[in-house]
Order: sequence, then C-alpha cells, then structure tokens
Amino acid sequence: MRPTPALCVMLALTAWPALAEGPTALQLAAASARTYALGLDTGDPLLIITAARLRKALVPAAIDRVPVGGQTLDGAPLGWEEMLASAEALAAGDTALLGLIADTRAETTKGVAFGPVYNIGSLESGGNDTYPPMEFLGGDYAEIYVEAKTATDLNLTVHDSAGRLVCSDTDQSHIAYCGWTPAAAGAFTVTVENKGPADAPYALMTN
Repeated sequence: MRPTPALCVMLALTAWPALAEGPTALQLAAASARTYALGLDTGDPLLIITAARLRKALVPAAIDRVPVGGQTLDGAPLGWEEMLASAEALAAGDTALLGLIADTRAETTKGVAFGPVYNIGSLESGGNDTYPPMEFLGGDYAEIYVEAKTATDLNLTVHDSAGRLVCSDTDQSHIAYCGWTPAAAGAFTVTVENKGPADAPYALMTN
C-alpha cells in the first residue's frame, strides 16, 4: 500500500525539532529536498510529488546572486516543476499518479515567504565559501539553509562575532541546516564547505 501524501509530509518532518509555531519555511524546504532524494532513491513518484507540493508552497522574498569565492553558475534551489518532471517519468502509465501530478501543477497556493536566497553557483570539491557577517536579531529564531542540486556533501558552520561556534551541520548530505536563537542582536559568519568529490552548484537561504 502506498503512503498518502499527508503521511509522506509527516515522515519528512519528523527529523526536525518541534517548534511552538510548527515547522519553519526553511525546515519545509529541507524536508522537501530530503523527500525528493528519497523518492529518487526508491523510485517512488508519490514521494517526489509530495516533495514538489512542499516546494511549491515556498516563496523566496528575494534572490541575490552573490559570488563568494565560487563561480557564478546557476545554483538556484531545485524547483517544483523539475521535481514533478521526475515524478512524471516514474509514473508513466499510472493514470492515478499522472492525475495527481496534473492537479499539483494546476493548484494554486498562497505560499510561505522566507528571506533572501543567495544564489552562489558552483563550489569546487574541497572548497569553501565564507560569507560577510550576517546580522540577526536577538531573541528571534535564526536560520541558515544550504542545498545542492547534485549529490555531494555540504557542511555548514555558523560563528558569532567573537569567533565562537554557535551551530554546525556536518552530516553527509547534499543539504545542511542551522537554526539557533541569538541572545542578542549581532553579526554571524557563515561558512559552507563542499566535502564531496566534485564541484557542486548550491544555494544558501536565510529567514
């Protein structure tokens, strides 16, 4: 029996810590990427459709193309249209799934806005990008999320103005997420490393 889209979404979000307001936009973006990767790995178009529906609901407030050491290639996050195209290829001949794909393309969504997307391009294998300090408000939940379009291993670290590590994500994955609540307003330095074997386009997003 295939899992329902609602169950797929629930399973995709179980890896995130519970927040009083529910998952944030960037946590949904990461859940979408994980669900899409799982759908590709298992050949399950329903998982990919679920990922596309999550991705379609997200609307970046701005897109900044800022080269920070890497080449200025297209590292924009994977779009819901590309996800649905992958699902369509796997669902060939399944009228129910093809109908669900068509419904997903046609449905409108209000969208959940989040902060700027820094479209960086390609980060070479073994390379890293360190961003100019980013300002975050004290007492407000702060988030940084990076996502590569290709299979690789991105690591993410965040340091405060005194050089202290406040957050890191070094799991082997093509995505990385950091969330923390600054005690006071301040500037934080973000570093992204490509530990994968090849160059990888990626995008960095903030709330």
